[in-house]
Amino acid sequence: MTELIERLQNAVGAAHVLVAPEDQATYLRDWLGKYHGTAIAVVRPGSTAEVAAVMTACAEARVAVVPQGGHTSLSGGATPDASSHAIVLSLSRLNRIRAVDVIGQTIVVDAGVVLAKVQDAAREAGLLFPLSLGSEGSCTVGGNLAANAGGVAVLRYGVMRELTLGLEVVLPDGRIWDGLRALRKDNTGYALRDLFIGSEGTLGIITGAVLKLFPQPTARATAFVAVADAAAALKLLQLSRAQCGDRLTAFEFLTAATLEMILRQMPDTRLPFGALPDAAVLIELSDIGDEAALTARLEATLTDAMAQGLASDAAVAQDGTQTKAFWRVRESVSEALVREGKALKHDIAVPVAEIAEFVDVMDAAVGAALPGIRPMVFGHLGDGNLHYNLMRPLAMTEAEFYEQGPRITRLVHDEITCRRGSISAEHGIGQLRTSEMPLCKPLLELELMRQLKRTLDPHGLMNPGKLLPNV
Repeated sequence: MTELIERLQNAVGAAHVLVAPEDQATYLRDWLGKYHGTAIAVVRPGSTAEVAAVMTACAEARVAVVPQGGHTSLSGGATPDASSHAIVLSLSRLNRIRAVDVIGQTIVVDAGVVLAKVQDAAREAGLLFPLSLGSEGSCTVGGNLAANAGGVAVLRYGVMRELTLGLEVVLPDGRIWDGLRALRKDNTGYALRDLFIGSEGTLGIITGAVLKLFPQPTARATAFVAVADAAAALKLLQLSRAQCGDRLTAFEFLTAATLEMILRQMPDTRLPFGALPDAAVLIELSDIGDEAALTARLEATLTDAMAQGLASDAAVAQDGTQTKAFWRVRESVSEALVREGKALKHDIAVPVAEIAEFVDVMDAAVGAALPGIRPMVFGHLGDGNLHYNLMRPLAMTEAEFYEQGPRITRLVHDEITCRRGSISAEHGIGQLRTSEMPLCKPLLELELMRQLKRTLDPHGLMNPGKLLPNV
């Protein structure tokens, strides 16, 4: 591999081809510490042209490439395997904001730009880039595109696919597809852009993107609402949509067990209720206009909800400090889960109308299969995406719990499949769920995906072992 290393060094500079184990270490394990791999080298190109040179060299040497962005994947999607026959291609140096178009309301960015930087650039232009994630301070646009990220504002603005107008992609053979078009309408054939969004780096390397921007809201209204269960939360969602329209920006659901865990593990969090509710919803409205009027609209909606028995208590944030405190509870879930211990994590989606029934059926099923198991359920109720996480029974060791993992996950995924849902709503398949794909996807759908993969990546060099089984 000496010749390949020399070509890579010539392409990006010797300082950006890491071969020493101590230099590679942080790139070879995932964020959760679950997956570890090896690599011939970690390569850090600084431009699209350098990415193309790296891809050309690897294609000719028949060496696999594992793309890596902000290194925040929760499914092992950016971690190499242990074969030592791949390079890790880090896009961290592709970090430029290329252009902002205030009139067209678009922003052109490198794939390695951190999401928070995109949000800041939009804000400085008086506009909004609405994608918002817990990892926004470290995740990158390329990774967001590769996993078709969602977040808390999908209800109003959509997932990353809906926020993207154009892409620049380096193909597995090193050719560059320049699809950086800022067009809202383009009816000239196949939407190639959509092949690469959500492909998890298995078809090519996204190096740039044209993203949609929106008017910056001048008013926000936020409330924490106590509800009886997911069924009541869904009725509250229906009422909120009817009375607030597209001002409804976020609608986040948390069960009592999840709330109790957050309060116990994160001492700086507080709920605005006198007692722990059976479940709660965090609602946020946003609009252009008067904040007092927006708050009054939310208060009127909650008054109707209380009158209809859909809510037992509600607190509307009176200022920015209270708003941050409310969101602090929701944003603390991931860290609280880590502190609580190992969990079986399920990032799932079902039709919105079926969420309550799914939770009831699933809680009963996993409870019967493994007595003492502790469901921690939360998520983006408005778009059907729940994080159905299961903590070990307190009387069981972690090793014993993980022995039961495949059986319990099979129960969850079978129920999702029966409801025509998804086993990965926003985290991606990565290497975590690859083996589940044949059980959850129609055979024809998998075959079409494989045909696309073979056409664009005939030698199977792009992020091997991820997303598609047996490729």
